[in-house]
Amino acid sequence: MTSAEVPCLIRDAEERDLPAITAIYNQAVREGGSTADLHERTVEQRRAWVDSHVPRTRYPVVVAENDQGQVIAFASLSRYHPREGYDGVDELSYYVDRRFRRRGCGAQLVSWLIEAAHQRGSRLLVTLIFASNAGSVGLMRRFGFRRFGLLPDACFDGKRMLDMSYWYRDVRV
Repeated sequence: MTSAEVPCLIRDAEERDLPAITAIYNQAVREGGSTADLHERTVEQRRAWVDSHVPRTRYPVVVAENDQGQVIAFASLSRYHPREGYDGVDELSYYVDRRFRRRGCGAQLVSWLIEAAHQRGSRLLVTLIFASNAGSVGLMRRFGFRRFGLLPDACFDGKRMLDMSYWYRDVRV
């Protein structure tokens, strides 16, 4: 770890984390380029999102804390599709507070999610990333994800039309 990197304690998200999860997510909404939501979310809406991860033992929502106990990021594994034939394919997502980006926490979360998916018996991890999000694209490549599709002009982020790139990784190995 370099001096610029931030060590992160990754733990299950709790009720007390909802304001921080909401604030970090709303940063992404305001900035554009990493979420398709056009309006900020409330704590209640983020609570509903967390609660949709059922069972949590299979679909975790976690937060990353810095060494001062501040929640600086969150991540999840979600059901890819409700049809049973897709069981074992999970969606990975993560958001990092802008003040802590490019300091290693996103990489620590992705590594944690890959291992968690493997331990939970997932076959594949998938993620959708705006093709112009160089940081996330680089992170996916670093962890062995492969791009399997590009949907041009798929999403308006409130400012511009953006291409969506689709990524996957086999986690059985």
